[in-house]
Amino acid sequence: MEIRPPKKHRHMNIPIESLNLLTLNVGFARHHADWNWQGVSSPFTRIFLVTEGRAWLHLPKGEIELRPGYAYIVPAYTTHSYQCDGDFALYYLHVYEGFKNVTDVFDVYEFPTEVKVDPIYESLFASACRANPDAGLPASNPTSYDNDTRFYDYVDKYRKLALHERMALRGFTLMLVARFLAQAQPRMWAKDERIVRVIHYIGDNQNKHIDMDELATIACVAKSYFIRLFTAALGMSPIRYVNRKKIERAQLMLMTEQTHVKEVAFRLGFDDHSYFIRLFKKTTGLTPNEYRRRYGYKR
Repeated sequence: MEIRPPKKHRHMNIPIESLNLLTLNVGFARHHADWNWQGVSSPFTRIFLVTEGRAWLHLPKGEIELRPGYAYIVPAYTTHSYQCDGDFALYYLHVYEGFKNVTDVFDVYEFPTEVKVDPIYESLFASACRANPDAGLPASNPTSYDNDTRFYDYVDKYRKLALHERMALRGFTLMLVARFLAQAQPRMWAKDERIVRVIHYIGDNQNKHIDMDELATIACVAKSYFIRLFTAALGMSPIRYVNRKKIERAQLMLMTEQTHVKEVAFRLGFDDHSYFIRLFKKTTGLTPNEYRRRYGYKR
């Protein structure tokens, strides 16, 4: 009997040059029952590779035990917590994908939280750390590095690297993310070019008011049909998706800037800042000022 390899799912044909993965941090950390942080939420995606010991990652969908031989991914803006009660060691990578991407790979694909890895993967992480010794974190407490102006400091630091350094770091990052992508599933909407055009437009125009007639025109369908099509593909209405993406951008602004809440609302296309405040609280459970006090700018 002929044994055939398992059928692989179909990946989208995304030009690699359209991916804009900025590596904020890469490093190695060793902990002694001191990796215990609650309510962490950041504008970047985290990847961990455990080498020793064990710990627990608490996500909205449940608890996951972190163990050696596996890598883990936590998407941006996912509120999560860490728990560690003994010796624990891991590599970490922080990747930001929010500045005018043609394609946001973390939106297009549903990534697995955990993947089994081999020694080659660990050697990639080790090589990335050796090649970028200044990219490590100053401390393990998330509030010390990811939710104030230091976030933009890391972005600026990456952009000031020499071309060969950026190329090398980008190469390491793409290979580390690729291991998850190999097991990721394209989201349903990513298979419909009409929806893809709309998603790209929304991502590039978060600073303006976006109405449904405009989006239906981009999709080349009638408005009523577009709303049904979009809702079926993404599991939420177009307006809810637009508002979700705007609130995510507002979270980033509140984390990293001193901009007044009214100005944040204005820059995201909201004419009524009171409505913006209500929408923000409905989405995050906190008002903009409460969110800033908990997660944001502290200078």
